[in-house]
Amino acid sequence: MATKINVVLRPVKSIAVRFCPFESNVESTRKFLECISRKKIQDTNRNCEVTVDVRHDGSEPLVDVMFADGDRLIMKGANLTTVEMLTALGSRCNTKELKAEQKSKKNP
Repeated sequence: MATKINVVLRPVKSIAVRFCPFESNVESTRKFLECISRKKIQDTNRNCEVTVDVRHDGSEPLVDVMFADGDRLIMKGANLTTVEMLTALGSRCNTKELKAEQKSKKNP
């Protein structure tokens, strides 16, 4: 059963993905990178910079999301599934979108 998760990158400034491809716990991080690299998601924010740091040092897979308002979301991919990472990013983005909408309605 496929899970559909809506991710809109409008409030995101940059996403840095770091992993060692030779470790056994990087599959979810690599799939996360594949998902956020899709054209449909990239089209939600063309200014969002996605950087990939592939290392050969046995380091833990990590996703570091920097939001336009300076907030940060750091996810350690060794302990999370792809769905959990996408859900966390999607919910944080949706929350920031709602706050921005409410702010713009209060101050027309």
